[in-house]
Amino acid sequence: MTVIQKQRYRFSEAPIWALQRQYYEEEGLNAWNNDQVPQYITSNPMIATAYAEMIFGFLQDRANQGHGSEQVTIVELGAGAGRLAYHVLVGLCRLRDYAGIPLPPFRYVMTDLAMSNVRAWMEHPALQAFIAEGILDFSRFDAVHDTALNLILSDVTIGQGDLQQPLVIVANYFFDSIPQELLYIGDGQIYEADVYVEYPDHNDWMKPSELLDRIVLRYEHRRASEYEQETYPYRDVIAVYKEQLEDSHILFPVVGLNCLERLNKLSQNGFLLVTADKGYHLLENLQSAEPPELILHGSFSLTANYHALEYVYKQRGAAALFPPHHFKHINVGCILNLEQPMGYPQTSLAYRRFIERFGPDEFYSMKVWVDRNLESMELQQILSFWRLGGYDAEFFIQSTKRISSLISDMNDEDKQDLLTGIQRMWSSFYVMEQRYDLALDAGLVLFEMGLYEESKRFLEISILEEQDEVVSTVYYCLAVCCLELELVEEASNYLRELVVLDPDHEEARALLSVIEE
Repeated sequence: MTVIQKQRYRFSEAPIWALQRQYYEEEGLNAWNNDQVPQYITSNPMIATAYAEMIFGFLQDRANQGHGSEQVTIVELGAGAGRLAYHVLVGLCRLRDYAGIPLPPFRYVMTDLAMSNVRAWMEHPALQAFIAEGILDFSRFDAVHDTALNLILSDVTIGQGDLQQPLVIVANYFFDSIPQELLYIGDGQIYEADVYVEYPDHNDWMKPSELLDRIVLRYEHRRASEYEQETYPYRDVIAVYKEQLEDSHILFPVVGLNCLERLNKLSQNGFLLVTADKGYHLLENLQSAEPPELILHGSFSLTANYHALEYVYKQRGAAALFPPHHFKHINVGCILNLEQPMGYPQTSLAYRRFIERFGPDEFYSMKVWVDRNLESMELQQILSFWRLGGYDAEFFIQSTKRISSLISDMNDEDKQDLLTGIQRMWSSFYVMEQRYDLALDAGLVLFEMGLYEESKRFLEISILEEQDEVVSTVYYCLAVCCLELELVEEASNYLRELVVLDPDHEEARALLSVIEE
């Protein structure tokens, strides 16, 4: 390691943040391919259902207060792969249609720093129905600087005071990935922990992800009395840290707070924040905290300081909902920066039911156990967990080998429940560039169950979607499906295609000979 540049930076201004921006702008949606940047924990149907329930509760509360005519804008910050937005909209529309009660109209706005992501969302087939209904729009939004939302489809700019309804803000794995200040509390004093960045040799050719993986950060403390000045807007929470913490490094979310301030100005009536992150809201978790380490996944993330967000907004009269217990994987919070925040019972009740009682953190803890024990689980256990997770495609893909091993013991009811699950999964599947073919795996499981009509449908979808990578097994299974359904000519066609693809496939040649006799 050679120190190419030895310059002292304020932590929020260190070059790592520019590399972070560069990574997302260059990679676009590729950043989430095959979980390079983790997305399952914050984008699965289970967490999206919880968000949809809270937003639905908020719409009910606004209607019950007599504010049912003006549109509610829901803005997702850093919408990434787009999977969370899709599942939230699916859940929200189902609740709206099922309840059939008067609600304010709503629109969901997906935002990101990378314009390439915005363009990709606009063309994504799963989002077209929401676009056509007029409930989905898009905007490029820089959380560090922007003061307005420029909606692309409706060609509308939302500026200061334009919204009459409160703004709903969705921020998943957002506050941990934008610049933060780094403070050190020691001997009753406030310091900034400045950072020296040490680069490897020959770094000019490196991609941002490679450079982030190889740089070294070194910290030095600098007395920072400005945080204690009367004019500092977050002086009160700093005073709490000074009084109650010792030998503690604190990531302080000035950029995040400023972003919320700018978004708050868009509405005349405040905001509802729904957020999930690796983030602490209990002061005890900040005690004796070590300097942060970059959690690398192509880009990097840190830990969000939810305690500061909660404290600042409660000081201003907001209500904040966080679990009374410690989190293990992901912390989900809700801040109601609204006039009379206690007057939102449906929102609060939804939080209690879908986050506090049993929420995404508990679900993910269970999934970790399931991942380790899947090969010993029985069908009813697999189906139960699959239902709990909202018929998630990734869990099905993970489970197909075990499901196949259990098919011989299934009765008709088991097969019907599995078919129903596959149909529900497919109806809310958000396609991403992944390493699996969901239609193929669904079709093969259905084939093994002897559900030939349903299997044929999925296997044909697989052929259409994966024309350059069709495996011979698909054609053979399709031929068998056609024969079982008495579609002899179709069966012959599939067998002929298979023989062209794989001239040595003896079973296909034999079956074709029988058909043509």
